[in-house]
Amino acid sequence: MAKRVLLMRLSAMGDVAMTVPVVASFAKAYPDVAITMLSAPRLQPLFENIPNLTFVGVDKNGRHSGIKGLLRLSKEISVDGKFDQMIDLHDVLRSKMLRTFMRLKGVKITVVDKGRAEKKALVNGKNKFQLKPMIQRYLEAFEKAGFKFDIDYSGYDSDTGIDFDAELNLSSHVANIGIAPFAQHEGKIYPLDKMEKVVEKLSSRNIGIYLFGGGQKEEDVFNSWVEKYPNVVSLAGKYKLQEEMAAMKQMNLMITMDSANMHLASLCGVKVVSIWGATHPYMGFYGYGQNAEDVIVANLDCQPCSAYGNKPCKFGDRRCMMQITPETVCNKILNILKIE
Repeated sequence: MAKRVLLMRLSAMGDVAMTVPVVASFAKAYPDVAITMLSAPRLQPLFENIPNLTFVGVDKNGRHSGIKGLLRLSKEISVDGKFDQMIDLHDVLRSKMLRTFMRLKGVKITVVDKGRAEKKALVNGKNKFQLKPMIQRYLEAFEKAGFKFDIDYSGYDSDTGIDFDAELNLSSHVANIGIAPFAQHEGKIYPLDKMEKVVEKLSSRNIGIYLFGGGQKEEDVFNSWVEKYPNVVSLAGKYKLQEEMAAMKQMNLMITMDSANMHLASLCGVKVVSIWGATHPYMGFYGYGQNAEDVIVANLDCQPCSAYGNKPCKFGDRRCMMQITPETVCNKILNILKIE
């Protein structure tokens, strides 16, 4: 009988996306292991095309809410038989509760070491060096569980049937770049007036600018840029997740914040120029397979001021972002694209 392994990682899209190269590599290295992945329902497309993986969406605000909901979840996922192991890739209260129920069923439990103390020291200014990447931490969790393998991830692929060249007029530009200017927290967002100058300058060079994001605020900003500047297209609200990622794969590069789109583009194998403010690549949340030389960060003594960018600037002026000029961003992009 095939060994059954339960994996769990909820939280934000970017955090879940960072597990994908490791989970896919695990599945490839152990094709006889039956894997069940627990995550947010909307993130199922990230795990498609993994043949020995079953995805289960966790309704954390509904039927799987609270202790009773997690007990219900433990029963639902165990209908097909007992799991041999559970690897908790999240280690928060919700996952701790579920793994308690699984342990009572005789399931062996392994928990990721998220390096919380090291991250706290980095935020407090006690450390100023590169911490272990989260992807490495996920890999080590599997090793602790007895599964040794190298990351072997060929990148996200989904056949959407969409002719993006025709739909987005890609071939009419000297290059095509995606820009995802928003993030969950303000501390991660490059000031929109500065990003608009980046859009203005790059679009004037016959570079196709494709805007990625969602929500009414984002759409309003994007629509204003589309009206003002040539070669600018908003993709907000037009595609499902897998289609949006397929569109990303058509880009020569992406400009992102420290955000989910940085990780989605990384899964697609697209070069990312990422802009960092309240957070910092030292924290270990960098995009899979990306080059550290493509980071734009002011490297001030106060960075990072938080692990997730959710704390207000203690100076009140967001100097970490304000010191990054649109010219700096544009010059890096033009150099990478080899456009004079």
